[in-house]
Amino acid sequence: MDRFYPIIDRADWLPRLLPCGVRFVQLRMKDQPETGLRAEIARARDLCAAAGAILVVNDYWQLAIDLRCDWLHLGQEDLVEADLSAIRKAGLKLGVSTHSDDELETALTARPDYIALGPVYPTTLKKMPWAPQGVPRVSEWKRRLGAIPLVAIGGLTLERAAPVYAAGADAIAVVSDVLKAPNPEARAHEWVRATR
Repeated sequence: MDRFYPIIDRADWLPRLLPCGVRFVQLRMKDQPETGLRAEIARARDLCAAAGAILVVNDYWQLAIDLRCDWLHLGQEDLVEADLSAIRKAGLKLGVSTHSDDELETALTARPDYIALGPVYPTTLKKMPWAPQGVPRVSEWKRRLGAIPLVAIGGLTLERAAPVYAAGADAIAVVSDVLKAPNPEARAHEWVRATR
């Protein structure tokens, strides 16, 4: 896992971001037909492999298995529906989203390879039923997780990163701060320089 963890919504981002030094990236696509998803995931997998980067597939666990991907990220609802034994048998590493104490306990039963906590700050990317967790919650979660890597997500920018890393985050997942930047490649370069 890398300390900088961008999340993209299509494989077209990869030829732009991988040359910036991105080494751990999530493909999160919503509401797409399966044929389109299969093609996007396969393309992203191949682009990441060629660049020596790790691709994390969001939600689509069966496609991740079918396409022989290495990493998977599941939200709480997907975690309930996923076949965890099939995921583990396929050798997939697993990350799980959490937003509350109950969700953390549920996630830990899946023996994840990382836990994501969010939103740390207010986010405009999607409507969230949870209030911002704040930086102190990052420290609390890290104490509870011990050796399990903790990914902070939600409203994070490079300017907000230092206290979140200091609080114990092993990685910071970023969407808008890179994808909506005036120059996404330059912003990705800044993140890579700041976190390596």
